[in-house]
Amino acid sequence: MKTTLGLAETPRSYVLDAALIERLHRHGATQKIVEGQILVEQGAPFTTFYVVLEGEIVVERANPRMPSQLIAIAGQHEFFGGLELLSSRPCVVQGRVSRAGTVLAVPRSSLLDAIQNDNKLGEVLMRAFLTRKVAAITFGYGDLILLGSNNSVGTLRVRNFLTRNSQPFSFIDLDRDDDVQKMLDVFKVTVADIPVLVRGDNEVLKNPTNQDIAAYLGFNVGVDSTHVRDAVIVGAGPAGLSAAVYASSEGLKTLLLEAESPGGQAGSSSKIENYLGFPNGISGLELASRAFTQAEKFGAECLITRSATKISAEHRPFSISTGGDQTIQTKTVIIATGVRYRRLPLASLARFEGVGIYYAASQVEAQLCHAQEIAIVGGGNSAGQAAVFMAETCAHVHMLVRGQDLAQTMSRYLIRRLTETANITVHTRTEVVELRGQDHLEELVWKNGPSQKHETRAIRHMMVMTGADPNTQWLGGAVALDPQGFIRTGSELTEQDLLAACWPLARKPYLLETSIPGIFAVGDVRSRSIKRVAAAVGEGSLAISFVHQTLEENLGGPEADATRR
Repeated sequence: MKTTLGLAETPRSYVLDAALIERLHRHGATQKIVEGQILVEQGAPFTTFYVVLEGEIVVERANPRMPSQLIAIAGQHEFFGGLELLSSRPCVVQGRVSRAGTVLAVPRSSLLDAIQNDNKLGEVLMRAFLTRKVAAITFGYGDLILLGSNNSVGTLRVRNFLTRNSQPFSFIDLDRDDDVQKMLDVFKVTVADIPVLVRGDNEVLKNPTNQDIAAYLGFNVGVDSTHVRDAVIVGAGPAGLSAAVYASSEGLKTLLLEAESPGGQAGSSSKIENYLGFPNGISGLELASRAFTQAEKFGAECLITRSATKISAEHRPFSISTGGDQTIQTKTVIIATGVRYRRLPLASLARFEGVGIYYAASQVEAQLCHAQEIAIVGGGNSAGQAAVFMAETCAHVHMLVRGQDLAQTMSRYLIRRLTETANITVHTRTEVVELRGQDHLEELVWKNGPSQKHETRAIRHMMVMTGADPNTQWLGGAVALDPQGFIRTGSELTEQDLLAACWPLARKPYLLETSIPGIFAVGDVRSRSIKRVAAAVGEGSLAISFVHQTLEENLGGPEADATRR
């Protein structure tokens, strides 16, 4: 495929050989194409995969306000398709026939079957799809434009949401663009409307919520919430994603519910260096994106920006409410909602959240803080990873740690990295006591050491990565919790817990099972779990073995309801 935007593909890469094309013929049908024909419209669901047998397909960014931008050309034995095919999400580019000929058209469902059951074909196509997705994100091609300001809370939220959902977009910073008014006039918006999302089809979203964006971009198109699933996984952090991969790969009808973006807290980690199999480390975003793609490859469905608000466990199948009148029914539930960082007890904290106070340290935050002095509050691995990452582009990083040292809370390799990095200073026994500023954070005041001396610094950016509160409020007492609000499972459940829940079975709860048979908890939300990405991934996979056993017990039948009553 010949490319024009510096994509990683060479002119001859991802040319399918005769044997692979022959195997694809079993899943599709040939059809004639004529010059000028639009095979896939930009913004329309991507439902068919095309292999060029004769002729040529132009891949381009279409925009009614300006000439189309050529991205690539697919010639003989090359193909037009991407990761959107795994989920039926809208295509971010347009496929137009530039030279008449013949294509092999493979419907999405048949393509998924081929990818899942043909190792060689699946490997070639998935590698190509991933490469093209990375290129789309890197070069921002597609039909989505974000107009905003780096001093806008909403803009930061939208940028993070799009980035963490692997959605290509172009960002125009109105604070730095010389033709601001002209730009606003073109899209018929004002500064008060930002952030603004614009698509090539003239659709404009003014200061949208994340739910608005998900609907606008078709993230949840094609997901039927009326079907009874074998497993519904609540939360798409490492534990939830792992559970989704294993459940779907083992043939279970799987639905993943995610309130924001895949990855959880780990998804905002700049680099995880002690995860098995990645000697050079891997960013939390990339790990989450790969796992999400893997789950979709095996047929898992996902609803983005759909929070679980209530679970009804009195009858089988279980019923999970996701806001409004929508409910989802499932034979088993895996709770993987993770934890959230604790908010500092500071009077002006809310005023500066998003305009100086952040709860992540991704590329988005790194751009905001470039060449500036910053502070990071926290003494765990997430804070250490953030400090090392931000030190690459920031003038100086101050780590503010409440404890006496880092030895009990941080991995040794990170402590060593902090010590060896010249522009990182670790302040132990230190607490932030005041935030100052007008529309943006301008100064920090902290008290330091045994003397409790107050120090004031002109710092405009601070990352908060302290403590962990479980996301269990939505459960409403449906399952047993420990005093801190984490979910008790397996041997952690007391006799009182089981009596209160009217445990109906002769057997004891499985290792990751809650006080309700068929409902499991994995990852950071589970009481006394090991707070590490690898541990969460392991729990997610292990939970599926218990799901299989539960399904074999037929706990979803009416006799189970009778037993509980």
